[in-house]
Amino acid sequence: MSLDNVVEDIREEANARAEEIKESGEERAAEIRSEAEAEAEALIEEREAAVERQLEREREQALSSAKLEAKQARLGARRDVLERVRSQVESELAGLEGDRREELTRTLLDAAAVEFEDEDEVHVYGRADDSDLLETILADYDGYELAGERDCLGGVVVEGANSRVRVNNTFDSVLESLWEDNLKEVSTRLFDDQ
Repeated sequence: MSLDNVVEDIREEANARAEEIKESGEERAAEIRSEAEAEAEALIEEREAAVERQLEREREQALSSAKLEAKQARLGARRDVLERVRSQVESELAGLEGDRREELTRTLLDAAAVEFEDEDEVHVYGRADDSDLLETILADYDGYELAGERDCLGGVVVEGANSRVRVNNTFDSVLESLWEDNLKEVSTRLFDDQ
């Protein structure tokens, strides 16, 4: 074997080895590229899913916020209507006249008088506009006298002169009690609540 043949064999072997290394490198590069593309695809899918979840959370928050605002607006409107109804009832009570006003005032005074059966002197207070009516009614009660005015829609506040008992039987106090006891029913009737 000549030196030229040995050199040629080494060259062929080196070229073959270089070709193997090149092919191996290309295969490895293809694997790395494939892995990188798969990782990139997984990362894109993960990010898209995260963005979608964030969008869904923001949608739900916006919807919840809108529902809360609507509920608050609805409750505010209901409160306004209930206040107008109550104001109208107060106006009607304040505007009662004649026999109906006398009848209600007597009923409230009779209910309070039960507390003062042992009293010789009883003080009665009422609305300034009702002073003549109260004087007329009190003429039927021994020991009862009109003692002053109260800022109220009507009715009476009764106090014993010798005791610390005070009975507030004004239209205002009766309305307040009835309003609290029946507010749910009034609301249901006004707003057709289920």
